[in-house]
Amino acid sequence: MADGDTETRVTIRTVAADAGVSVAAVSKVMRNAYGVSDALRLKVEASIGKLGYRPSVAARGMRGRTFTLGVLLVGIDNPFLPGIYQGIESVTESAGYKIMVGVGAARARTEVTLIEQMIDNRMDGLILVASQIAGETLEHFARQIPIVVVGHHEPAAQGYDTINNDDQRGAQLAVQAFLDRGYSDIAYMTQSDQGDHHADVAPQREAGYRKAMTAAGLADRIRVFRLPQCGLSRDEMLSNVLQSPDRPRAIFCWSDLDAIPLLSAAHRLGMGIPDELALIGYDNSPMAELSMVDLTSIDQDGPRLGKLAAEALFSRMTGRSVAEHILTEPTLILRGSH
Repeated sequence: MADGDTETRVTIRTVAADAGVSVAAVSKVMRNAYGVSDALRLKVEASIGKLGYRPSVAARGMRGRTFTLGVLLVGIDNPFLPGIYQGIESVTESAGYKIMVGVGAARARTEVTLIEQMIDNRMDGLILVASQIAGETLEHFARQIPIVVVGHHEPAAQGYDTINNDDQRGAQLAVQAFLDRGYSDIAYMTQSDQGDHHADVAPQREAGYRKAMTAAGLADRIRVFRLPQCGLSRDEMLSNVLQSPDRPRAIFCWSDLDAIPLLSAAHRLGMGIPDELALIGYDNSPMAELSMVDLTSIDQDGPRLGKLAAEALFSRMTGRSVAEHILTEPTLILRGSH
């Protein structure tokens, strides 16, 4: 009986034998060690996929914990992110863990490099915030280290957990707030398309906007403005939208990051808010509540998202293998801009 159990249990040696390489070579591939050739990586990953191999928690424990966690942020210019970090730290600090922070700058290649470095530095687990990496690549890394992703909708993921605000619901709250004020000419302002990024929050919020407009019988009034990623062309488009003869009566912005510049541009043009243009943002960032801004916004409670992410990561690190995908409820914070 014992022999039969040994034969059916997939180990690193099983993978090495199937791939025709040494155990050390398999270990190097799994750690993304420097100098591993593409041919070796493909061979080992093919065997891992075929055999369904996952390194055991016990095996990780034999290497010893480092009591350090990696946190990868999409950027440092978003005032919403410190709240998420504070929520993470509220859990990790009391557990005696230190955090190494990386900034992906919204570039997938940069994120991949940082994750590989964190694995090489033997982090015990990773929390990725608004990751730009595709699900298949995340699954690859999740076979090597426990991972939780915040602000990235992949509800079918098996190897890692996701913690998200219900972005579609938040968008529906925004549209309903406009409808309650009697507006029907409601547009959505978002980032420009970046390929297959359906898991990002902006497309999710767009989907919620479209659903809400359709449910209100306003499908023919749907309008989406896609802003360039950066530069003068972005400011020019904001100005062009505001000065257009068919300017929308109300605009829901995917994030306060664009809602506040749009509000500022409207003030420069002498437009009355909300008398001439009604605005709602998303994230309820600290600037939104300033009296000179007074922006109505959707609050997704960043500290709570961070706390849930850290708790999920610790659960992963202590042996849970079934994926969790948590959605939190958004809240509409009413101010004077709509």
